[in-house]
Amino acid sequence: MKNKLNLIALFLCIFSLFSINGTFAQNPFIRDQFTADPSARVFNGKVYVFPSHDIPTPPEKPGRKDWFCMEDYHVFSSENLSDWTDLGMIVSQYDAAWVDSTSYSMWAPDCVERSGKYYFYFPANTKADGPSGEKGFGIGVAVADKPEGPYVLQEKNIEGVHGIDPNVLIDKDGQAYLYWSQQHIFVAKLKDNMLELDSEPIIIPNLPEQGLKEGPWVFERINKYYLTFPHVENKTERLEYAMSDNPMGPFEMTGVIMDESPVGCWTNHHSIIEYKDQWNLFYHHNDYSPQFDKNRSIRIDSLFFNADGTIQKVTPTLRGVGVTPSNSKIEIDRYSAKSENASIKFLNPENTFEGWKTILSKKGDWISYNSVDFKKKPKTVQVRVKAENGGEIQVISDNKNVVAKIEVPATDEWKTIEAKTLKALKGVHDLKVKLISNAPIEIDWVQFDR
Repeated sequence: MKNKLNLIALFLCIFSLFSINGTFAQNPFIRDQFTADPSARVFNGKVYVFPSHDIPTPPEKPGRKDWFCMEDYHVFSSENLSDWTDLGMIVSQYDAAWVDSTSYSMWAPDCVERSGKYYFYFPANTKADGPSGEKGFGIGVAVADKPEGPYVLQEKNIEGVHGIDPNVLIDKDGQAYLYWSQQHIFVAKLKDNMLELDSEPIIIPNLPEQGLKEGPWVFERINKYYLTFPHVENKTERLEYAMSDNPMGPFEMTGVIMDESPVGCWTNHHSIIEYKDQWNLFYHHNDYSPQFDKNRSIRIDSLFFNADGTIQKVTPTLRGVGVTPSNSKIEIDRYSAKSENASIKFLNPENTFEGWKTILSKKGDWISYNSVDFKKKPKTVQVRVKAENGGEIQVISDNKNVVAKIEVPATDEWKTIEAKTLKALKGVHDLKVKLISNAPIEIDWVQFDR
């Protein structure tokens, strides 16, 4: 019986390891598929993210090869914003009766909880002869008893709603509001059943008249309502916001949350939540697809407010949020800071999901990675490296102690090298990896006591 229990425990441990698809909240935090438009929600003490799902264009749809192609939705969960689990596909374009299943147009969704039920809202192109009676973008609903589903699709899309990017706010008095976009940003009240409008849609005024506006995300904080949305003022989207005393407005334009992509990714789409007393911005970028910005990946960065309630502008990072366990593979290419000559490149440009590597080219080059948690004092450190001429790197702690000296043999293939630690660390520390020799060294990851 004891052996049987041990085998079960081992199986559960292995299963939990293989179920984790993101690694310690380094950006992007979903690393095995393209994801975009992240709608983050806190349910039952966990964070659930409902993104859209970019896929390669199917051969039978060559006309979409230069456009967005999305056929289903997955949901991901985490208790610490570090370890993320893919809970699987929850809704597909092939299962919704009203959706044109050849359109690959399942764009940004949202999900809310009410009275123990979970309502998943999603946009898609309608059938010409579908229940809505009108072709174009509609918004549908699927209902479940748990955030991960299974979800039951409603037969019809919501009557009177034509557009994309649904977002739902349930106010403190229990009234639910549906927001969406279609050239303008709209709002209407929802009935208690969460499936029908309870007021006529209105266009939210006082927003920028020029340029594309989409992807509304509304939240309340200290009796103020924040309408946040992507807006193309120039060539690409930046995240902006307006504030109001009422969920239906009038809203007053207030500022910018995140500037345009520095590398020209056309879209950005986001959500904002508070979790464990910290506000976070979820958004996307084309990390794994730098040459094609219709394949995107979701990120997280911390968000802060000024004393007057306005939002401090968020600078996107590769490091992301969360604390990284020291005995995990620390992907230092998701750095906190680096020297001028240190560079980052894909490990395999033909398969970008393999991730990145750090290249330290000149003596003195360094890269740093913050918030590594040493639960136990490590005895060894391992690094996966490649160096044609060999050399030496050092791992240095935030108190400037040399934690380890690692002699790297000459190798034109990736090798894992182990060295003993020189200083014992415990608690949370920032680390720096520094090139001591003159020859270049490439580094994939660092790990303590693996």
